[in-house]
Amino acid sequence: MSQLFGVRNDLDRVVKEFFEDFTKGMEYFHGWVPAMDVLEEKNNLIVRMELPGLKKEDIDISVHEGVLSISGERKREAANEPSEQFRTERYFGRFNRAVTLPKPVHVEQISAAYKEGILTITLPKTEAAKPRQIEVTVG
Repeated sequence: MSQLFGVRNDLDRVVKEFFEDFTKGMEYFHGWVPAMDVLEEKNNLIVRMELPGLKKEDIDISVHEGVLSISGERKREAANEPSEQFRTERYFGRFNRAVTLPKPVHVEQISAAYKEGILTITLPKTEAAKPRQIEVTVG
């Protein structure tokens, strides 16, 4: 019976080592891609992004030629004592998202707020981008 447990332990170790080696570099191909919503209101474009666990200092936002870029880094927490991981699903490391804005915005009036892990960016649309009501005349 002890031989069976020994074989099982050896098999578990081989499978674990294979998948650890196999997945080590995967983040370089896929990276961390936080979820993002882009909404259009009457006067603003609103971008919301899920960034739990980040500090505001870890987030960079820029707009250049109609493209909004958001980047940052989620750092792994330092363990207080040695531990063995049984399952790891959270992503750590750098991310970079860029979205072409669907309408022109006033770059100097853009604001960003970060609360409870959600980044909200408000981008005021230019007057030309806002909808206008056209009055119909009878004549």
